[in-house]
Amino acid sequence: MNKAKSCIHLAGKAHDLKKTSDDAAYFEVNTELTKNLFDQFLQSDCEIFIYMSSVKAVADKVAGVLTEEVVPNPVTVYGKSKLAAENYILSKEIPSNKRVFILRPCMIHGPKNKGNLNLLHSFISKGIPYPFGKYENKRSFVSVENLCFIINELIDNANIASGVYNIADDESLSTKELVAIIGETMNKPAKILEIPKFVVNLLAKAGDFLPLPLNSERMEKLIENYEVSNDKIKKAINKELPFSSKKGIEKTISSF
Repeated sequence: MNKAKSCIHLAGKAHDLKKTSDDAAYFEVNTELTKNLFDQFLQSDCEIFIYMSSVKAVADKVAGVLTEEVVPNPVTVYGKSKLAAENYILSKEIPSNKRVFILRPCMIHGPKNKGNLNLLHSFISKGIPYPFGKYENKRSFVSVENLCFIINELIDNANIASGVYNIADDESLSTKELVAIIGETMNKPAKILEIPKFVVNLLAKAGDFLPLPLNSERMEKLIENYEVSNDKIKKAINKELPFSSKKGIEKTISSF
């Protein structure tokens, strides 16, 4: 029987938007499961362990650009449970015949994507204007195609050293640019309104109490800055990513 060369650990408990999960559930799944799996990897003949962590294991908000040198300080239990798993992996001595990678992707998107991309797609398809034209921001994304490309390179190239790597597309996008790309892809130009910020903030606060499509948390996700550097992983693989940020978004939107 052929032995497995690689173990790619993707399982985990993601953000609970309904806030019905207790903290212990995150640590049981994201931390303890990872510990058990990693211990088995160390005892096995498997050569490569890839743990899918998250940029949220480092920071929920980013000032400037997030690099691997930033000292982790997660705020949410999700981020803390991911960081605890990272620290366990990093605390172990890795045999010379094995390689271990901790990947911290930013927002991953692709076919059957869930979340704010779907929300924006729904708004634009219904002709609902995007109300945050007054806000300027930059956000990093990573297409599932680029993520898989990087994982394949890590497995196939034995010269890439173990370590922690941020994962992101080359270019960051503003939400206004994102909305425009979605509209172009759908052949339905998006309407972008420049409503005064104080009016938008009032609407978002009203949505915290009323069943509106906009609330404070959702607005924050749409307008926040969150730029992630991919310099370290790009130098490691020494290849260009197959998809630009725009092309990746176009492919995801076309799949809806």
